[in-house]
Amino acid sequence: MAQYLNALILGDIVGQPGIRAVFIHLKQLVRETNADIVVANGENSADGFGITPQIADQLFSCGVDVITTGNHIWQKREIIHSLESSDRILRPANYPPGVPGKGLTKLDIKGIPVAVINLQGRQHMYSLDCPFRSADEILKKLDGKAKVRIIDFHAEEVMEKEALAYYLNGRVSAVLGTHTHIQTADERILSGGTAYITDIGMTGPSRSVIGVNLETAIERSLTQMPLKMAVADLEACIRGVHLKIDTENGKCTEINRIFVESTL
Repeated sequence: MAQYLNALILGDIVGQPGIRAVFIHLKQLVRETNADIVVANGENSADGFGITPQIADQLFSCGVDVITTGNHIWQKREIIHSLESSDRILRPANYPPGVPGKGLTKLDIKGIPVAVINLQGRQHMYSLDCPFRSADEILKKLDGKAKVRIIDFHAEEVMEKEALAYYLNGRVSAVLGTHTHIQTADERILSGGTAYITDIGMTGPSRSVIGVNLETAIERSLTQMPLKMAVADLEACIRGVHLKIDTENGKCTEINRIFVESTL
């Protein structure tokens, strides 16, 4: 009889509203999904830009197992020590050699080896090393030691995200897009058993523009002035996905979008 692992993946946590939503709702979400592991992207959790060790500890205390990040990881320099010392906070794996931190972690979840991989896209973003080749190198190092393999692909372009998913189809359990903060409705399981969605969405203020104060976002668009973006300190929602993965072969059998309505 097949054994399954349930994974709960939360979209980019934005500021204190996003952290509050996790604090209030995560335990119930874990119960509802029977989640064995919780992964959350935390790169916007410190007032919209970066993450601090204190916030990371808050998220861990709420029940998050692994924190992934993206292009804003370096905004709070105090996180660098944590990137070096913790196996539970990741930065994209395709940064050049010598950069602090790691983009892969391996966990033992109820006796099941699980690999979580963080990658970043290059289209309309920083010119990092190739995420496709970086994925190949990581999978070669894993060498079958963890069949359950979940990738947070922090990227802007849909084409790049879909291309990576098809490139890794059958070799990883899931390629899940983050970064744009808008949950897409294209979740599916590819022919090789790899789950895919272009963006899992945002965990943060629902009455906002990708987490930013409405008035500021509108004025920036009207005036083209580089106004400072501030997180909208309002009620927040949780968005993400729930995965059901066959632990014998690493194939995903279910992917379901998660959306928890606004809360204080």
